[in-house]
Amino acid sequence: MARTPDDDDDVDLGISLETVATVVDHVRALQVTEETDPDQLSEDDNSEAALLQENPDDMTEDSLREFIDGLNDDEQAALIALVWVGRGDYGPEEWEEALRLAVERNATGDAGGYLLGMDMAGDLLAEGVAAFGLSIEDIER
Repeated sequence: MARTPDDDDDVDLGISLETVATVVDHVRALQVTEETDPDQLSEDDNSEAALLQENPDDMTEDSLREFIDGLNDDEQAALIALVWVGRGDYGPEEWEEALRLAVERNATGDAGGYLLGMDMAGDLLAEGVAAFGLSIEDIER
């Protein structure tokens, strides 16, 4: 039987909130960097546009894809299922089904490409976690 957020025991998402928070932070950072118009750059290195430009120390899309693809199969499936819950395709009470379908969807092992190809993937992951009454905002990073 699928657990609901009202159960007394904690929900096992199959992935740590720290890992989800790391992915969310980096996906959001990549999306903000991609959305920055280079024409907005001024000579001021402290301008908002300049600060949002890629920094060599930032995680690139390729390195984030490698990070996600380096997770074990259960963690990759959990990320996919969390995005689906965050998008509203499944509710928390349908977690087991979402997870099962995410495992099938990820049979090719391209979770990183799949997730990074989604608009607002970081926000969807955060909303998926929130659907279980959890928050990644409180996770130390």
